[in-house]
Amino acid sequence: MSARPVRIANAAGFYGDRFDAVKEMVEGGPIDVLTGDYLAELTMLILWKARQKNPALGYATTFLGQLEQVLGTCLDRGIKVVTNAGGLNPGGLADEVRTLSQRLGLQAKVAHVSGDDLLDRIPDLVAQGEHLAHLDTGRKLDEAGIEPVSANAYLGGFGITWALDAGADVVVCPRVTDAALVVGPAAWWHGWGPDDLDQLAGAVAAGHVIECGPQACGGNYSWLDEITDRRYPGFPIAEVAADGSSVITKHEGTGGLVSPGTVTAQLLYEIAEPAYANPDVVAHFDTVELTQEAPHRVRISGTRGAPPPDRLKVALNHVGGYRNSMTMVVTGLDVEEKVDWALDELFTALGGREQFDDVDVRLTRFDREDAGTEELAGAQLTVSVKDRDRTKVGRRFSNATMGLFLGGYAGFHATTPPSGEKEFGVYWPATVPASYVEHIVVLPDGSTETVPHPAPASAPVVRAREVDLPPVPTGPTTRAPLGRVAAARSGDKGGNANVGLWTRDPAAYAWLRGALTVETFRELLPEADGLEVRRFELANLWALNFVVVGLLGEGVASSTRPDPQGKAVGEYVRSRLLDIPTSLLTP
Repeated sequence: MSARPVRIANAAGFYGDRFDAVKEMVEGGPIDVLTGDYLAELTMLILWKARQKNPALGYATTFLGQLEQVLGTCLDRGIKVVTNAGGLNPGGLADEVRTLSQRLGLQAKVAHVSGDDLLDRIPDLVAQGEHLAHLDTGRKLDEAGIEPVSANAYLGGFGITWALDAGADVVVCPRVTDAALVVGPAAWWHGWGPDDLDQLAGAVAAGHVIECGPQACGGNYSWLDEITDRRYPGFPIAEVAADGSSVITKHEGTGGLVSPGTVTAQLLYEIAEPAYANPDVVAHFDTVELTQEAPHRVRISGTRGAPPPDRLKVALNHVGGYRNSMTMVVTGLDVEEKVDWALDELFTALGGREQFDDVDVRLTRFDREDAGTEELAGAQLTVSVKDRDRTKVGRRFSNATMGLFLGGYAGFHATTPPSGEKEFGVYWPATVPASYVEHIVVLPDGSTETVPHPAPASAPVVRAREVDLPPVPTGPTTRAPLGRVAAARSGDKGGNANVGLWTRDPAAYAWLRGALTVETFRELLPEADGLEVRRFELANLWALNFVVVGLLGEGVASSTRPDPQGKAVGEYVRSRLLDIPTSLLTP
């Protein structure tokens, strides 16, 4: 236990993030804990495919190369390393870390966490009446006749805490929550227990902010005028204090920006309601207060916590079949007529659309009248097909598309040559009783301990932080892009997309809160027509959060949208026009 804040630095936001970031974070300034977040919903499917080729894999292999650069330095300086790079095989990665340590002539103490993998226990779950119903559609896994290839419960941070208490230098985790990589070390450093709800909630907030690396430091940030240092952003550090408050910062001399805006953006990223559930605590993001303490130093304080739910989220993936896509260019006049002709020829040659499990047709119009270049006179017709029979969507489909080359509409050409089919996966989110999941930590001496789940307790009443807002601005309005007064951050949670929008000042938020209803949001995002849209207010952040259920289909691995993870949805919404009070647009 230490009185000073613990400096937790995150050097990876996904599997494939900047390789040199680990070394830069260790050498760039003082830190106590180095974390790396390598897992996303799609990553579990990628790791499963890797394990089909080599059963010894199933983890993020790049982590070993990164660790080789810094392990000696971390041991010399007492820097703990905590990562979820273990993926589907945390024990295997832990063994590789031990081998690496020995090869380098070091004596690193390595622990790992397990217990998240429920794949072999699904029949037993179903027999006990747990149907693993899809969180959004309600479909029951057993009734859908689906056979998952991965099924991993989201674990909390106390397995990490126990490993560090036992002296581990490196802790390898499987599918823990992203925030657990901060919660576990903070609880170890400050001696928190499961009942320290507000402290744990503060650590969840900090963990959620830094989990995606440079996104907290100006990456993917809407208001470009604020980013005066356009070098690649630094990676974030959370200085977590004993009371659960934290300061988000970055190493000196690195690019980007840490401001209340960049922190707000990341707090809104990939959430739904403000009550953000984790296995250790429910963190209420509508209680958070942000304060700019100094350049590139933003304090997060006031976060309130409630007891965690008695069920854990489970990420399942199953193979959905095979898919293929071809994009045809339609140039010049009569675009619609040419498209109709192309589709009729194509599907007649293939035996009809009904031959496929799913067909998606998208016409993207770039064309304009009297265009100055050929490219600006062209539209793109993308046809995607899916089927469980790979032969239907392989070269048979793409060759049929190319068959239009000499017998189709005038000017036919495609953006790619004929392609083969690709297997795709489908994400299936569900929950199981926490009591069913055994949270295990394998300590450096090889012994194992089972980490108990927090006992359910009556939840304290947690209310949103009260915020005084000025009256809604009145007077003349100007037709202008929403992005003139609101920034956005959007992302994916399986098949759902979330769009967080926030303003720079309370007057603009007072207008935004009244103007941006669900109905208006649907008008700004026509793709949301017919889909459920959930709206949440976070007045403490001058923010609204919208969740569009099903916008991304069955998740990124299956989606045929050009933006399958919804990363640009927020920027699209900002580009749409609304009648905005002119007073808000005047500098």
